[in-house]
Amino acid sequence: MYEHHYGFSARPFQLTPDPQFYFESVSHKKAMSYLGYGLSQGEGFIVITGEVGAGKSTLVAHLMERIDPAALSVAQIVTSALDGAEIVHVVAQAFGLAVEGHDKAGALGAIERFLQDEARAGRRCLLVVDECQSLELAALEELRMLSNFQLGSHPLLQSLLLGQPEFRRTLAHHPDLEQLRQRVIASHHLEALDSGEVQDYVEHRLGQVGWNGKPAFEEGLIDALYRQTDGIPRRVNQVMNRLLLLGAIEGRESLSLAMLDDVMAEMMADQTRGARGGSDLRTAPAPAAVPASAPAAPQPAAHDSLPATEVAALLAERDARTAELEAAISELQAAGMNQREGTAEPQSPEEARVAEAHLAEALQRIETRLEEQEQSFRHVLTMLIEWLEEDPSREAA
Repeated sequence: MYEHHYGFSARPFQLTPDPQFYFESVSHKKAMSYLGYGLSQGEGFIVITGEVGAGKSTLVAHLMERIDPAALSVAQIVTSALDGAEIVHVVAQAFGLAVEGHDKAGALGAIERFLQDEARAGRRCLLVVDECQSLELAALEELRMLSNFQLGSHPLLQSLLLGQPEFRRTLAHHPDLEQLRQRVIASHHLEALDSGEVQDYVEHRLGQVGWNGKPAFEEGLIDALYRQTDGIPRRVNQVMNRLLLLGAIEGRESLSLAMLDDVMAEMMADQTRGARGGSDLRTAPAPAAVPASAPAAPQPAAHDSLPATEVAALLAERDARTAELEAAISELQAAGMNQREGTAEPQSPEEARVAEAHLAEALQRIETRLEEQEQSFRHVLTMLIEWLEEDPSREAA
């Protein structure tokens, strides 16, 4: 919803991969070079690894926009903990092949016939396998076996393997993967953005939606954003989404370091609340609530869904603070009436000081509760907006 406040044509920091927002960092440029080289070979395995949120899926989405579907048939799968037999059926389904039952030999036969038909039609085949660190060794071995399919001397299938850093380590050192290692023709590890690239990344994504300088950024904000996110693109998106939403809620024309501190504290609170509530919220590692000016680099939290029970709990918390505020105001009013009633008789200096101290204390309590109430209300509103935007049917309602 902040896009309306700032005049954007779309949300610039959505978490789902979108090739429109592809940003070519130094590391991403190298990755595309390795991909280009690997694809030109038409065989074996290309391996791309990176931290969670480093941009592997966005890289693939960008690659898919550049290929000619008339020359290359692509199947994409996101794996879980699959064994050898399961991965074969998943690959068959990814290429759109119907295999009756759970017969592994039947699935392999269907895949081989499909690959041969594509080769005869002049099309190569690419299999993109994401989250490879979750695969069992037997499944990786089956992928290697699929690379053996040939038509004459022509290899029929090439695979692009995407995974987190642990997959890179497993592939490099596990003794049972020697044959797979020998089939890897290109490999690259996606690095995080550096501090200068974070600024370019933010401005690039904003530029794609019509940013004209609104909102502005307080000096030092981008450096603090880099420290808070470690330069991981998805983390930058998470924090920037929250920051822009906060700016829209408060009607700000500029984003400040203090606002970034508030956002990081709220994300930490989300993770803590999710831990108390069990599986109601699916969260990533939480960021520490560290001031933006501090040289820390915590992990920000991802908030994927907000069930109705969580909304009710937040609203109940807000109502409780409202009741506390009303009680404090009543207390202050009573203190004022007592003071007015006492003006009929002269007060000693000591009595006057005590009355003044009571009033100051009551005012301080009210100010504290007002601030808590404002933070609570803003947090509830932020969470509600994010929850509504996750599902188009909720937003329409």
